[in-house]
Amino acid sequence: MSVKETLPQPETEEELKRRIDPARLPRHVAIIMDGNGRWAKNRFLSRVEGHRQGINSVRDIVEIAAEIKIPVLTLYAFSVENWFRPKDEVNTLMKLLVEYLRKELERMLKNNIRLMSIGDEAGLPPEARKELRYTIQRTAGNSGMILNLALNYSGHQEIIMATKQIARDLQAGKIKEEDLDEKLFSQYLFTRSLPDPDLLIRTSGEMRLSNFLLWQLAYAEFWITPTLWPDFRRNEFLQAIISYQGRERRFGRIKEE
Repeated sequence: MSVKETLPQPETEEELKRRIDPARLPRHVAIIMDGNGRWAKNRFLSRVEGHRQGINSVRDIVEIAAEIKIPVLTLYAFSVENWFRPKDEVNTLMKLLVEYLRKELERMLKNNIRLMSIGDEAGLPPEARKELRYTIQRTAGNSGMILNLALNYSGHQEIIMATKQIARDLQAGKIKEEDLDEKLFSQYLFTRSLPDPDLLIRTSGEMRLSNFLLWQLAYAEFWITPTLWPDFRRNEFLQAIISYQGRERRFGRIKEE
């Protein structure tokens, strides 16, 4: 018997699916899609090619998340800080966004996926903004998984914008100071209509939030993988869900005996 034959074989997608408890799925999975540039560099390709390959991972993960009935999937697609990247790279990212929305619309409609977005949408280029609005409107009647794209997004900016609106509403008498609590504050955030993420996945092995959903991730479970985003596929997403389901979530409390 060879050494290769004695090694345990990776579980198949169907085997992984069977290990998932449908009654204990995270209500909301958020993903920081990191590693496109490093993936390309490792292959002596341009960063643009890394982003193009990353679209394949987006398609894969959206499909598998919808298949196992994850209610909400948020993808960190473009941060406010990303505007500081080279102009050619930024332009390519915006073109890829438009291309993705156009190509995936029919698939979203077929799979009952509803598109949403968070972030400063007004800061996007006109073509990207127009395509985003169109896709959101076309899928608004879908009742399946919500695919939520964080575009031109900043956690700091979101909290500041919420605080300013709260100040205006206090001054106008629309709310009272004694009514302000965590629940009310959350209603001023971009994610007001969504549950907070139960699970955060970050690819490429980095151990930071990168200004992403700073308020909402307060009690999320983290799953960090060294896999670069273009290599992140369905089976690894399922492994993250299985890991999540094996954890005890206490929300700051102690386990009762």
